[in-house]
Amino acid sequence: MTTATDYIPAAPRLLSVIAPCRNEAAFIDAFCDSVLRQQLPAGWHMEVLIADGESDDGTRECLRERCARDRRLVLVDNPGRIVSTGLNACIALARGEVIARLDIHTQFAPDYLVRCIDTLERSGADNVGGPWVAQGTGPMGEAIAAAFQCRWVVGGARSRYQDYEGAVDTVYLGCWRREAFTRFGLFDEALVRNQDDEHNLRLRRGGGRIWQSGTIRSVYHPRGSLRHLFAQQQQYGYWRPFVVRKHGQPGSPRQLVPALFVAALLVSALLLHWMPWPATALVALYGAYLALASVVAARAAGSWRLLPRLPAVIAAFHLGYGWGTWQGLWDVLRKRTPAQHFAKITR
Repeated sequence: MTTATDYIPAAPRLLSVIAPCRNEAAFIDAFCDSVLRQQLPAGWHMEVLIADGESDDGTRECLRERCARDRRLVLVDNPGRIVSTGLNACIALARGEVIARLDIHTQFAPDYLVRCIDTLERSGADNVGGPWVAQGTGPMGEAIAAAFQCRWVVGGARSRYQDYEGAVDTVYLGCWRREAFTRFGLFDEALVRNQDDEHNLRLRRGGGRIWQSGTIRSVYHPRGSLRHLFAQQQQYGYWRPFVVRKHGQPGSPRQLVPALFVAALLVSALLLHWMPWPATALVALYGAYLALASVVAARAAGSWRLLPRLPAVIAAFHLGYGWGTWQGLWDVLRKRTPAQHFAKITR
């Protein structure tokens, strides 16, 4: 017969939430409030490690104050100032059996972490996450979000399928069993961008599994201007050849398509004087694609008022990423160190 004195309560299970940041004074309070309100499964508690990349806009002071008021929050130094070094610094200090990455510019459903842990346990995968859903602010921001969600623009990436449940090649943010980092290593600190895609590629090549569930819900706030969007996509494209050099393959063939768009347009420009009709046909074909993709994106977003802005937005996505890819390839072929212009995170 079991008595009260024989009962030993189960030890609480620890979840480590990690998030890199730099100069996020306008968003850091809202992020901290959001993550501290997260629901957790019964028997779980959490720590929240935020890696600050030597912010100089008041973010660091705000974090110190927040950490002093709530012991769940932990300020982590990130002298490397980029995402990969910040994530690794957090993982090195994390004590949890499960590690979940969050993003300062993303809003999370109250049960986001509950669903991450549930999906991790029932799928048996090494990394899980939800769909990448964008929500813009203002007319241009809304157009950027509509293009971001359009399957034509992103090459059919399953990460944009809001109801998809199953295996994927990469996933937004991520939630891992701690042992995954022992098996597959940490994030590559040589990469300013695409460090998550590269880690997921390394995980899959090592026999690991990545799982996406529509029950894991969040909303990402993308850039709000064409200039910032182009710069972001150019950075993503620039670092892609460095991932290919490391593994001998891209994360997915669709990631090379924007570079082909840019090559086709450049070839068209060169041929325009000698072979005007084929060159004009290629440019017209791309223009028709932009128009059709814009209609598809506007219809999917349920807002035809976005249509006039969408061709320029979609072109910024493709041309920024494609041009960045060729710039990165040029540096890889010359065996140069990455250009300093692409070594700084921009928002």
